Amino acid sequence: MGFSDQLLDSGTELWALQMDHPFVRELAAGTLDEAAFRTWLEQDYHYLLDYARTFAVLGMKATDESTMAHCFGVANTIVDDEMDLHRSLAADYGLTGENLAAVRKAPTCEAYTSYLLRTARGRPLPVGAAAVYPCGQGYLDVAEHMAELADDEHRYTPFIEKYTSEEFRESVAWMRDLVDRCAENHPSLREEMESAFRRSAELEHAFWEMAYAKEDWPHERATVEVEGV
Repeated sequence: MGFSDQLLDSGTELWALQMDHPFVRELAAGTLDEAAFRTWLEQDYHYLLDYARTFAVLGMKATDESTMAHCFGVANTIVDDEMDLHRSLAADYGLTGENLAAVRKAPTCEAYTSYLLRTARGRPLPVGAAAVYPCGQGYLDVAEHMAELADDEHRYTPFIEKYTSEEFRESVAWMRDLVDRCAENHPSLREEMESAFRRSAELEHAFWEMAYAKEDWPHERATVEVEGV
C-alpha cells in the first residue's frame, strides 16, 4: 500500500461526509440551487488561481527536472484549461471573467487558499504535495460518485464530465505518485504530511458547505440586514 492510500484510509470519514453532502447529491441529480452553484463557481475561480500559484511554488522547490516541469505544467493547465471551464459555466449565468475576478473570497475560501500557499512556501515539498492532494483526489472521487448517482444529463453534467475525464484522472495519478515518492524519500516527514492532508481534506468538505450555504462575511450580511430594516 502506497502512502497516498494510507492518507485516504486516514481520511475515510471526511470522504464519506463529502459524498453525502447535499451540494454533491443535489448537483448529481441536477436539482442544486443555481445560487449555490454560482457561489461555488465564483469562489472556485479564486481558489484555482491560488491553487495554480501553489503548484508554481512547489515547482520551485522541486530538486529534479521532471517534478519541476510537471508542477509548472499543472499551474499552466489550471490557468489555461480549468479556468476556461469556469468562464464557460459563468457565461451561462450571465457572468464575465471580470465579474468573477471582482468577487471577494468567502471566509472558507480565504482560509483554504491561505493554508495551501502558506504550506507550500513555508514547508518542504513533501508537505506541500500532501496538502494539495485532497483537492485532486477528492474531486475525482466526488465526481465519480456524482456520475453513479446521476440518472440523466442536466445543466451540471459538464462539471461531472470535467472531473471524471481521462485527462483529470492522469493528473490525479501523478499527484498520487508524487505523494508516494515524497513519503518514500522523506519518511521523517510522513507525520507532517498526514497532518497537512487532513487539514486540506477538512477544508475540502468545508468548501462544499460554503457554497451550499452561500457563505459571506458576517459583517457584510449584518450591513445588508441593517440597511433592509
